[in-house]
Amino acid sequence: MITLNKDHINNIKTRNFKGKIWYIVFISSAVISIVFLSILILSIINNTFGIIILGLKYNPETVSPGKPLIKNSRDELIKLLNDYSGIDDDFTPAMLKTLNNEKDLSLRTEKDLYMIFFNNVLQPEIIRTFSLLESVFNKNIIIEEYNLNKDSYPILRMEFKSWLNPGLFINTQSSHPLLSGIRTAFFGTLWMVFLTVLLAMPLGISAAIYLELYAKDNMLNRLIQVNIYNLAGVPSIIFGLLGLAVFVRMLEPVTSGQFLRFLFKSGEQTTLNGRTIISAGLTLAIMVLPIIIINTQEAIRAVPSTLIDSSYGLGATKWQTIWHHILPYSFDRILTGTILAVSRAIGETAPLVVVGASTFIVFDPVSIFSKFTVLPIQIYQWTARPQAEFRNLAASAIVVLLILLLTLNLTAIILRERTVKKRV
Repeated sequence: MITLNKDHINNIKTRNFKGKIWYIVFISSAVISIVFLSILILSIINNTFGIIILGLKYNPETVSPGKPLIKNSRDELIKLLNDYSGIDDDFTPAMLKTLNNEKDLSLRTEKDLYMIFFNNVLQPEIIRTFSLLESVFNKNIIIEEYNLNKDSYPILRMEFKSWLNPGLFINTQSSHPLLSGIRTAFFGTLWMVFLTVLLAMPLGISAAIYLELYAKDNMLNRLIQVNIYNLAGVPSIIFGLLGLAVFVRMLEPVTSGQFLRFLFKSGEQTTLNGRTIISAGLTLAIMVLPIIIINTQEAIRAVPSTLIDSSYGLGATKWQTIWHHILPYSFDRILTGTILAVSRAIGETAPLVVVGASTFIVFDPVSIFSKFTVLPIQIYQWTARPQAEFRNLAASAIVVLLILLLTLNLTAIILRERTVKKRV
């Protein structure tokens, strides 16, 4: 039987007390984190939905009798625009050829014609937007605002609007929030993800295998390892400057597509410079490369030594051991680290701005040599505008970005679980 003296009992009480303190600290940290994340998500959702009051200077049924305006064909829209008169003395058919980048109506697409008609004839104006909470709890203020503007517009609508709608994915950027969307930025982000994974994942895994399993323990390799750890913490803007100097300027004949005499389509205007998707993809790939290398090395170190020794004991070569045992066993951890690195790349803005991402672009990227923009830059551009409705669009774009990140992480989890089941 063990007898505890007074000092032992005091030590046990002290340790228990410290344990309870740290338990409270850990629980409090988790609760605070969840609260802040909940506030962030609720704030985004609050701005994604809500009531808007929309005023039209002219009635669509008057300017397009017989059918809804959106049902008119391209030729019918041109005729409506050319025949338009008697509604606004300041708006004449002669102005139509100078509208929207001074292009003749016959050169415009059906969508462009509709946008010209919508903006310049109907002249819609969003009187005021309300958040989701305001729409639910401040209905009296909304009705008062509606009645205040009722006599100022022939058509005044009050409707509940979801800014996250199919039009957000169909439309490109526009100066009018009702016609603006993220299509170009969404495709640009997908191109960036594809290139980053394609370039960084094989290079990062290969470099980690060499450093962990082939490289000798000498001063050069230790120096390389230290630099990799340092590069993982370098600010992203530095990688942007590297991409500007190397990929945009030094390798411009390659990254611009000049060496292929690449011909752009879909009305894309190009000056054949290096500010293209491939330059941005290479820049982001280099940025996440140290993270992938470090994660892969840690995954390889987690492989049990008994598994490796057993493989060698059965006569397997070093490469056979790596290919058939080390990589399959550590693939789930490698995949998780790679997805986390790519998720960081998706949210980057600074290096892409330096490399040359466009802040306003209306044509979709058709190749790795196209000009581009991405969702974070689109969100930043919208939040910088003074109109409140563009902040609603930014909130809906943030939801899309979060869904894209969650999809990547979910894919990694599914692949990881399948790999673990096969391994077991």
